[in-house]
Amino acid sequence: MSTLAKTGFVIDQTKDPGSDWVLDKNEDFFNTLKKEDQAAIKQTKQEVSGFNQKELVRYTYLKYPYFATKSQIAGELLNAQELEKVISQRRSFAEQAFFTIGYEGISLETYLNKLIINDVKLLCDVRKNPLSMKYGFSKGQLKRACESVGIEYVHVPQLGIDSDKRTDLRTMSDYNKLFDEYEKTTLVDNKTQLEEIYLLAKKYRRIAITCFEKEPCMCHRSRVANSLKLLPAWDIDQKHL
Repeated sequence: MSTLAKTGFVIDQTKDPGSDWVLDKNEDFFNTLKKEDQAAIKQTKQEVSGFNQKELVRYTYLKYPYFATKSQIAGELLNAQELEKVISQRRSFAEQAFFTIGYEGISLETYLNKLIINDVKLLCDVRKNPLSMKYGFSKGQLKRACESVGIEYVHVPQLGIDSDKRTDLRTMSDYNKLFDEYEKTTLVDNKTQLEEIYLLAKKYRRIAITCFEKEPCMCHRSRVANSLKLLPAWDIDQKHL
């Protein structure tokens, strides 16, 4: 909403008592939408008409209890019976697990939900330079997003690959050549960081390593995962999300 206000699509009046976000009346966005989207908006508007912010949040939590599983205010808005429905939606697993995940082609919300439904406790970012033109995936943004849903974040740049080495990758053979060299150099020189990830996996029990590429075979994180498997004490199941 803050971004929409900065770009002029809405007017921020939240500081005024009884006021909220106001749509810029100078633009007729509604009539640019498909008929089915217009109908969905009309129905939603009818359902929540007159709600203040807390009432709207409560309505959402009641209708979609999964989205309250990480809420810090659910206890203030829901009674004991309603909270039970939220608790029943929480994902919790006792067994250890190790995941790899890329954010290519998915939104921040979808990405976070993949972590949540797999009960990931810690996200290890193995990018050399954790910057992204895609909203939500630069280091600071991703760290804040993870921590807002109870997932800790660490950056391990030593296990990344310099961006200039990835500029001329066109075929799978190019990728394999780069990753073979990466295994013989970076992963050997930074064995300490691999051991640190092992210790983090033991401590947090369910962790994930992340980079950009959707397919693990196109990303160095798959080689990180393979190297972890070779550690003498590694006994944790691995899965690509």
